[in-house]
Amino acid sequence: MGKKYLAAKSQVESKAYPVSEAMQLVKKTAFAKFDETVDLAVQLGVDPKHSDQMVRGSVLLPHGTGKTVRVAVFAKGDKDKEAREAGADIVGSEDLVEKITKGWLEFDRVIATPDLMGMVGKLGKILGPRGLMPNPKSGTVTFDLARAIREVRQGRVEFKVEKAGLVHVRVGKVSFEPQKLAENATAVLETIIKAKPSTSKGVYLKSITVSSTMGPAVKIDAPSIAKAFA
Repeated sequence: MGKKYLAAKSQVESKAYPVSEAMQLVKKTAFAKFDETVDLAVQLGVDPKHSDQMVRGSVLLPHGTGKTVRVAVFAKGDKDKEAREAGADIVGSEDLVEKITKGWLEFDRVIATPDLMGMVGKLGKILGPRGLMPNPKSGTVTFDLARAIREVRQGRVEFKVEKAGLVHVRVGKVSFEPQKLAENATAVLETIIKAKPSTSKGVYLKSITVSSTMGPAVKIDAPSIAKAFA
C-alpha cells in the first residue's frame, strides 16, 4: 500500500457512518489526480446460485453518474430512425452484430427493440460477461427507444448481484457535492431493497461500503438504511 492510501485510510474509523457522512469522508480521502469514480458495494443475504434469489434491476440516479455514456442500439426501420434522432452513438442490426462479433466494443450501454433480441442473443458470450446484455428488467429491451436512450444518458444504472452476493454500483464522481452523492446512493439502496426476493430469509442488507477508485472503503450504516425503507 502506498503512503497516500495509508494516510487516507487513517482518517476512516472502523465504525459505520450515515450515508451523508460517508460521502463527505469519501471526498476527503480521495487523493488521485483524476476525478475518481465513487462506487457503492452492497453485500446481500442472498444466494445467487438459486434463480429465485437473483437480484437485478436499474435505477435512474437523481444526479447522474458524471460519465459520458456511449450508447449502441439494435433497431430497424422507423425504430432505427428514432434511435438516431434520440442521439444513439451507433444504430444497426445484422451489421452491428457482425461488427461486435469481430471485436468492436466502443460503447458503454446496449439497447435493443424486443423483435431483435433473437439476433442480439447471439452476442451473449460477448456482451453477457461485460454486463452489456440488454434486459427488459433494466429497461434496455424496449420499443420506447427515445426514453431509454434519454434515461441512460441522464444516469440510469443497472445492477446485478454477483456470485458472492455482492452488488456494485457507480453512484457518481468525487467532484460531486456530498449531498448529490448521498442522494444517488440512497436511490440505489432503496431500489435494491425493493428488489428483495421473497425467498430471501434473515438479514438482507448485510453490509454497505462506499469508496472512490483509489481511496479506502467507508462503511455505511446498513441497519438504519434497511429500517428507513422497510
